[in-house]
Amino acid sequence: MPFPFDISATEGRARTGVLKTPRGDIRTPAFMPVGTAATVKAMTVDQVKQTGADIILGNTYHLMLRPGPERMETLGGLHKFMGWDKPILTDSGGFQVMSLAGISKVKEDAVTFSSHIDGSKHVLSPERSIQIQADRIGADISMQLDQCVAYPAEKDAAKKAMELSIRWGARSKAAFGTRETQALFGIQQGSTFEDLRRQSSEQLQEIGFDGYAIGGLAVGEGHQAMCEVLDYAPEMLPADRPRYLMGVGKPIDLVEAVWRGVDMFDCVLPTRAGRHGQAWTWEGPINLKNARFAEDQTPLDPTIDGPSSTYSKAYLHHLIRADEILGKILLSWHNIAFFQALTAAMRDAIQHGRFEQFRKDFHARHTSN
Repeated sequence: MPFPFDISATEGRARTGVLKTPRGDIRTPAFMPVGTAATVKAMTVDQVKQTGADIILGNTYHLMLRPGPERMETLGGLHKFMGWDKPILTDSGGFQVMSLAGISKVKEDAVTFSSHIDGSKHVLSPERSIQIQADRIGADISMQLDQCVAYPAEKDAAKKAMELSIRWGARSKAAFGTRETQALFGIQQGSTFEDLRRQSSEQLQEIGFDGYAIGGLAVGEGHQAMCEVLDYAPEMLPADRPRYLMGVGKPIDLVEAVWRGVDMFDCVLPTRAGRHGQAWTWEGPINLKNARFAEDQTPLDPTIDGPSSTYSKAYLHHLIRADEILGKILLSWHNIAFFQALTAAMRDAIQHGRFEQFRKDFHARHTSN
């Protein structure tokens, strides 16, 4: 395995550790801010670093359309292009192809789709996805190409997508080969069907990946259904490799997933919410557009390192209501900082054997507001 994964403490199924990469350590549980098109929206790389992020995510679909994979390679890869010197994980592009593209057609060989930008035609195969991620973008961690079905899914459709994902996983692994400074993760699929997820997990391990993701969640199933899948899905994956829950999620989702053995997360929620006036806090989300904050001179959250301890809620309310760019920047910054503070608090709680109490306290605060 190119990246050692050292688990330093466990409490129940929750664990904390470090995934060691040539570009730096990734402390787990880890939240990866999403840098969709070579930027974490409304933030500079220095601001992202200041929040405590060890790794960010890049979107293969968006980068392959603009500026293009060959141009990315010419410009020195994504790290140099955007000025980020820490690890980067890239998704395979498959989810965006199937959710954003105007027309997509899935066949055994590849998926053909039309760009949502200009309608141009593109083909994405497992081999092409790996070439773009590992060779052109230069990702530290690449993801296999998979097929994700929407929720709810008929079992036959979920089974066909899972089996195609396994075949694509084997092709992705063959294209990736063996590398000393880059890793490849496989993706467990199977919708909400336990037997399909077990079959997926067993076959992924036969192929052999450097880490494993839980895919096919955060696609409309809701928090309770997601937790029911996570009651069994993480433990189907190897305990000595990182487990990554893709596209999740709200703070309560992260806490519940960590309690069930998940190590890594990504989601657009922090910056998307920030751009629309929503701030995440230890007491839950608050909407700064609300008139009750118009004269509130208290800081958003003095415990979070960043602008939330500098500016008053009244000022943030004014910026959001006036549609000022600074408001989107400050709230995006705060939300990313909060998510990093949350994962840091979970790491500390697991390390000191008090994560179950942390989970109970977190639930109590969030359900009472």
